[in-house]
Amino acid sequence: MQQPKAYTVSAITRMIKSSLEESFYDIWIEGEISDYHYHTSSGHRYLTLKDENSVLRTTIWRSVGVDLKFEPENGQKALVFGNITVFEKAGQYQLNCRKIVPVGIGELELAFRQLYEKLNNEGLFDKDIKKPIPRFAQKIGIVTSPTGAAIRDIIQIALRRNTSIELIIYPSAVQGDGAEDSIVEGINYFNDRKDIDLIITGRGGGSLQDLWCFNTEKVVRAIHKSKIPIITAVGHEIDTTLADFASDLRAPTPSAAAELAVWSKDDFLDNIQSHVYTQTTYVRSQVENCREYFRSIVNRPVYYRPKDFILQRQQYLDNLFRLFVSAGKNRFEIAKNRLSLLASRLDTLSPLGILARGYSVSYKLPEKKLIKSINDIQDKNEMETTLTDGTIISKISKIIKRMR
Repeated sequence: MQQPKAYTVSAITRMIKSSLEESFYDIWIEGEISDYHYHTSSGHRYLTLKDENSVLRTTIWRSVGVDLKFEPENGQKALVFGNITVFEKAGQYQLNCRKIVPVGIGELELAFRQLYEKLNNEGLFDKDIKKPIPRFAQKIGIVTSPTGAAIRDIIQIALRRNTSIELIIYPSAVQGDGAEDSIVEGINYFNDRKDIDLIITGRGGGSLQDLWCFNTEKVVRAIHKSKIPIITAVGHEIDTTLADFASDLRAPTPSAAAELAVWSKDDFLDNIQSHVYTQTTYVRSQVENCREYFRSIVNRPVYYRPKDFILQRQQYLDNLFRLFVSAGKNRFEIAKNRLSLLASRLDTLSPLGILARGYSVSYKLPEKKLIKSINDIQDKNEMETTLTDGTIISKISKIIKRMR
C-alpha cells in the first residue's frame, strides 16, 4: 500500500498561519474582555475576547499599549482592530490588537475611525502636501462663530500682537445640522477672494458631538482642496479632529492659532533693532580697522622722513653695484684663466706643435694618402712631406724595412 503524503506539525501550522494572516487582516472584532493581564516587565498586555459561544486570545504589544487612551478592564465590551495570526509553538490562533475602543463610545467613534482610514488611504493627511504658513500674513480670514469664545480670543491676541493685521470674519455655524456646509462655504469664500494670506477655522471646546462638524468628509476635503494655508483650532488641546489632520497646521486652541498666525510687531521691531545694532557695530569695527591700518601706513618713515628713506635706498643700490662689479671682475678673471689653460692644452695637442718638435707627415701622391707604413708606398712613388715650416715633394729611390 502506498504511503500517504503527510505534513509535519510545523509545516501545517505555518500553512494555517499564512492562510489566516492573509484572510483576516485589518478587521474589527467586538467582544467582552476577560482574563486581562498586564506584564509590567515587558509592557505587553494579554486578554481574551469572548461572547456567549466562543473565545479569542488577544495580544496588545507594548508598542501599541503605550498609546492606549484607557486601561482595559475585565467585563468591559470593546471593539478591537487588528489581524489574526498563529502562535506556532502552541498551535493557537490569536488576535494581534492595533487599536481598541470601548463599545460605550458609540457610533461616532467608529465613524471617526472608518472615515480616518478612508481619507488617510487617499493621502489627504500626508505631511508632504502641507503648505507653509506665511511668516508675515497681512490679511487673515477666520471661519468660526461670530459670537463664540473662539473669535473673542483670536481678536484679543491679534490686537495685542499686531494692530496692523486685518482680520476678516466669515460668520459660520460650528455646531449642529448644516454646520459643515457653512464651514465649507467660508473656506471657499476666502479662496475666491484672492487677497487672503491665511485662514483660521475652529471653535471652542465641547463634546465629541459638538465638534463633529470638523470630523465630516465635506470639511476635510474643503481644507485639503484650499489653495490658502489653513490653521485649525478646534476645542481644547486634548481634542483632535479629522480637520486637524488635513490642515496645514493644528493649533491646540483658538488663542494658540492667533499666536501662530499673527506676527508680533514688537518682536519684529526688536529683531530690526537687533539687526541694525549688529550692522552698526560691524561697520564701526571695519571703519576703526581701516583707520588703524591707515595710521600704521602714515607713520612709516617713508612718509615723514622721505629723504632718509631715499638715501638709504641709494646706499643699498651702491652696495649692490659694488657687489655686482666685484663679482663681474672675479668671473672675468676666472674665465680668462680657464681660457688660457684650454689654449695651452689645445696647443699641446695640435699637430703643428708635434711638427715643431721635429716630426713630419707624409702623403702618397697623387691620391695624397697618409703614409703610415712602408707598405703604403713603393719604389719610384712620389710623396709629399709636411714639416713645421713647409712642404717637400720627393720621389722614393729606396725602401728599407726595419727588422723586428
